[in-house]
Amino acid sequence: MDEFKINDLTSDLINKIEKFKSELEVEEIGIVLEVGDGIARVSGLATVKSQELIEFENGAIGIAFNLEAETVGAIVLGDYFSIKEGSIVRKLNRIASIPVGNLFLGRVINPLGEPIDGKGPIKNSGFRPLEKIAPDIYERSDVDTPLQTGIKAIDSMIPIGRGQRELIIGDRQTGKTAIAIDTIINQKDKDVFCIYVAIGQKKSTVAQIIAKLEEKNAMKHTIVIVAGADENASLQYIAPYAGCAMAEEFMETGRDALVIYDDLTKHAWAYRQISLLMRRPPGREAYPGDLFYLHSRLLERSAKLDRKYVLVPSSFEKSRASISDAIDGIVYQGPMAIHDIRAALETHPNKESIKICQVEKTGGSSTALPIIETLLGDVSAYVPTNVISITDGQIYLESGLFNAGIRPAVNVGISVSRVGGAAQSKAMKKIAGGLRLDMAAYHEIASFAQFGSDLDKLTKKQLERGEILQELLKQPQYAPFTAGDEFLSIYAGTHGFLDGIPSKRVSDWEKAFLEFMKIYYPKIGAEIEQKGILTEENEASLQKAIQHFQSTWE
Repeated sequence: MDEFKINDLTSDLINKIEKFKSELEVEEIGIVLEVGDGIARVSGLATVKSQELIEFENGAIGIAFNLEAETVGAIVLGDYFSIKEGSIVRKLNRIASIPVGNLFLGRVINPLGEPIDGKGPIKNSGFRPLEKIAPDIYERSDVDTPLQTGIKAIDSMIPIGRGQRELIIGDRQTGKTAIAIDTIINQKDKDVFCIYVAIGQKKSTVAQIIAKLEEKNAMKHTIVIVAGADENASLQYIAPYAGCAMAEEFMETGRDALVIYDDLTKHAWAYRQISLLMRRPPGREAYPGDLFYLHSRLLERSAKLDRKYVLVPSSFEKSRASISDAIDGIVYQGPMAIHDIRAALETHPNKESIKICQVEKTGGSSTALPIIETLLGDVSAYVPTNVISITDGQIYLESGLFNAGIRPAVNVGISVSRVGGAAQSKAMKKIAGGLRLDMAAYHEIASFAQFGSDLDKLTKKQLERGEILQELLKQPQYAPFTAGDEFLSIYAGTHGFLDGIPSKRVSDWEKAFLEFMKIYYPKIGAEIEQKGILTEENEASLQKAIQHFQSTWE
C-alpha cells in the first residue's frame, strides 16, 4: 500500500513539473530624471524607438521624441504635474497612433482620440499611426475632380481639386477660418468627409464653430479635433498629425476626405517650444532647422490615390469589384490604368459580354487646406515662406479688401491654384478665364483712375464692368452656392447682362435671378451642374432665360 502511495506521489509530481510554467517576465523600465513644461527626460529605456508610446507611473502617455546616448526625451500628452522624479516609465511597444473609424463622425475629440463633447465613449475600428510615409508617386493619380467650396470667387478663379494642398493665408481677422467652415458646410451630401483641426485656439471660438456646423447640419460628415490654447504644446504639436491620420482612414478605403489645419502658425510655435525644451539647436527666429520638413511630411500625405480597374462580366451588378471578381485575374493600375484597360477591352474577343469596373477601396483622396496667419501681410516670414513652397497654391486674403467690405477678401491677382484648373468643370472653365481677366483689368484701371485723369468711354465701361463683377463675387458667410448657381451668376456677369445695373443693386439682382431660374428654368442649372459642360443648346436656353428675367426685373 505504501508502494502505491509512493508511485502516485511520484506520478503527481511529474505531472506538476511538466505543467509548470514560469511566470517570470523580463520588462524594460525607465526612470524619470526630470520633468516640466510637458517634457520628461528618462533613463533606462535602451531599446525604445523614435515615436514609440511610453506610459508613466501616473497613467499619462508620452512619446519618445529625442533618442540620446544616455537618456530619452519624451513629450507628455497627459497630466505631467503629478509625474515626479524617480517615477517608473514603461514602453507600450507601439508607435504613436490614434483610434479611427466612422463612429468618430459628428464628434469632438482631443488629439489622442478621446471624446471631449460629453456624448460618451467612441468605439473605434482600429488605429492609425500619427506619423506615416506619404504615398509614392506611382500610387498617386492626377487631381481631376473638383472640391466645390461653394464660394464663387474661389471655385471660379482659384479652383481646388480633391487631393490638392491649397494654402489659405492672410492676416488675423480676414476670414481665413470662414472660408474653411463654408467649405465644410458645402460638402453636405457630396460624399466628402471633413476633419477640422483647431490648434491653439480659444475654446470659446471652437465652440462657436461647432455650434454653426451643427446648425448647418454639417457635423454629420465632420470630425473636430481640438488642441486648445490652454493645452500643453505637446498636444498642439500632434494635433495636425491626428487629423491627417483620420483623413487617411477615409482616403485609403476609397473615400474622399478634407482636412483643415487651423492653423499651422500656432503648430510651428508649439514645435518651437518643444524643441527648445528638448535643447535642440535653434535656427532662424529660434525655430529648429527641420521646421520645413515638419510641415512638408505632414502635407505630402494629402493626395489622390490611383484607381485600380478589372474586367468583369456585363452582368456584374456591384458598383465596385474585388480583385477576385476579375475575369482574367489581371489588375490594371498606375497612371495609364484606364487607358490600358480600355485597350484590353477593345481587343478582347468577348468584349460584348464584359465591362470595366473600379476595384473597391481605391481612388480615395485627402485634400488639405492648411491655414497660415501673417503679420501685416508679410508672406516672406519664416513659417509662411516654408508652407507656401510646399503647397499647390495659395488663397491670399487681404486686410484692405476685408475692411472695404469685400467678403471674401480674396486677392485674385496673387492667389493661385496650380493643379485645380484640371479639376474645374469645363463649363466653369469656359467663362472663368474671362472673369479673371476682367478683374485684373478692373484693379489696374481702378488704381490709375485714382489720379483723376480723364478716361475714355471704353475704359469707363471696363471700370463699370469690374465694379459690377466685384459686387457679384461678394458672398455672405455660411451661405455656400451650388455649382449650378455659381455658373449662372458668373455667366450673367461676364456676358454683360448686369451692365447698367447700379452696383448697390447687384446683390438684389443676383438673388432674384437665381430664384427666378429655380422656379421657371430649373433644368438649365441642374444639367450644367450634373454634366459640367455648357452645350450650345443650353447656352441658347440660358440666354433666353436671362432675357426673360430682365424683362421682369424692376
